[in-house]
Amino acid sequence: MSHPRAQPKSRVQKVQKLKKRGSQSADSAGFEAVQARIREAGLRCTAARLTVMQHLIAAHGPETHAEVADALADRGFDRATIYRNLTELTEASLVMRVELGDHVWRFELKRKGEKSDHGQGHPHFVCTTCGEVSCLDDVNVAITPKPGASKSTRASSAVVRPRATQSPGIRSVTEVLLKGQCGSCG
Repeated sequence: MSHPRAQPKSRVQKVQKLKKRGSQSADSAGFEAVQARIREAGLRCTAARLTVMQHLIAAHGPETHAEVADALADRGFDRATIYRNLTELTEASLVMRVELGDHVWRFELKRKGEKSDHGQGHPHFVCTTCGEVSCLDDVNVAITPKPGASKSTRASSAVVRPRATQSPGIRSVTEVLLKGQCGSCG
C-alpha cells in the first residue's frame, strides 16, 4: 500500500515550527539572537540556515557536511541544501571551515574574536584512535624555542611564529592541531 506524499512545507511554516521549538526550549532568546546574527551578516533568515546554525551552536566540535546532513535529515533538509547553507554561512563569516589533515572540510560556528578561516582561531584535538575532533577553547598553546636557540628566536617566541626569523618561507602559523588519544580511548 502506498502512502501519499506529504506536501512540502512552506518556508514560513518551517520557520514557525522552528520558532515554536525554540520557544519551548530554555533559550528562546538564543533563537532570536541566531536570527539577528544571520540578518546582520546580510543573509535571509531561512529555516535551513536557522537549523544549521542551531546545530553548529550545539555541536561539541567541528563537523563534516555528512555529519551535519545526517543529523538534520529528519527535519526535511536534503544534503545539497545543507551544503549550500554551510558554504553561504562560511562566506558570510558566521561559520569557519577547517581541514584537520585528512582532506575533509569540517564546519564550526565562528566564535567571537576569530577573524578569518585561517588565523587567530582556536586549537583542535584529533584522537588518532577513534577520530573524534574536539575544540580546545580553554587551552592556550604557546610555542617556545628549544633550549640553546638563538636570541632572535627567543625574542619572537611570544608570537606564534618562532622560526620565522630563521626560515623566511614561514610567515605565520595559522592553525594549531594536536593529535593523540582522547580520554575514552587512552
